[in-house]
Amino acid sequence: MPRGQKSKLRSREKRRQARAETQGLEVAEATGAAAAAGKPPSSENLPAAGARSTSEALEGATGATASGSGTNSAENINSPKAKSASSPKGTDSSLSEILNKKVVLLVQFLLQKYQKKEPIRKADMMKHVIKQYKSHFNEILKRASDHMELAFGVDLKEVDPTRHCYTLVNKLDLAYDSALNEDEHMPKTGILMIVLGVIFMRGNCAPEEAIWEVLNMMGVYAERKHFIYGDPKKVLTEDLVQLKYLEYRQVANSDPPRYEFLWGPRAHAEASKMKVLEFLANMHDTVPSAFPTWYAEALRDEEERAQARAVARAHTAALASARSRATAGSSSQAK
Repeated sequence: MPRGQKSKLRSREKRRQARAETQGLEVAEATGAAAAAGKPPSSENLPAAGARSTSEALEGATGATASGSGTNSAENINSPKAKSASSPKGTDSSLSEILNKKVVLLVQFLLQKYQKKEPIRKADMMKHVIKQYKSHFNEILKRASDHMELAFGVDLKEVDPTRHCYTLVNKLDLAYDSALNEDEHMPKTGILMIVLGVIFMRGNCAPEEAIWEVLNMMGVYAERKHFIYGDPKKVLTEDLVQLKYLEYRQVANSDPPRYEFLWGPRAHAEASKMKVLEFLANMHDTVPSAFPTWYAEALRDEEERAQARAVARAHTAALASARSRATAGSSSQAK
């Protein structure tokens, strides 16, 4: 089989695997969220059955394409080395299904630890989630970590290599996250990263319809309460606007009125186009340079930021020097 055709088949299999994992993950999250609230999950809380993965949603709405590099996690799991003697006997597909469930369970475990602000220990993950699949721990942890990053915008970091303790850290140092989650303590950085990405990909100004087109494909709707994001329309058009992470304005001369989103001043200050592009590239299992046009723009943005920081440092140094000279002059006159 030609190399190009093999690559396409692998890419198609990756997306099929991601869809299956994402849909299973969303259903499990909805069930877990409802159980935590002391009530059974309802169909209203569950994502649409046809919801596609986040990466496919972005790709469909923005036309983003990239050829990924490296080996997909699903391929690693099904490789000969992955089928260790510690796993129960069975077919490749049954092993894959079991490990997919382990990924979902580990995400649930990590979310509970995040909500309760409890330490995350490898020993606890092994005891309560991984169990007899110890040889697959690294793979399960990597895939669960990827889900946490893409869905919630948080990174799993090892903070104590000796005792194997981890913590979840927001990809962006955003003050809004605690302000929006006083009751449920669920990370919402992910939805902001997605919206910032769509705005960036649409030429730094995205019509509201484009934003909801992406979110709808992820099972997030303006008119429907979401088990993670609460009231998504309020989060985007009010909360994040008031906190100046997003700008929401009426399109000039639109009748009937239409609206569009832009990055707000705090997004420009606390995020960067390169950070957002890295987030989006990770969704496609590739690197930022796989998107040449946006990568070039992100590099220009990084250069402009570096120049602005250099100017600010020079200005601060000049002011400090001027104050020092003034203080020295005052001291000499006093003598």
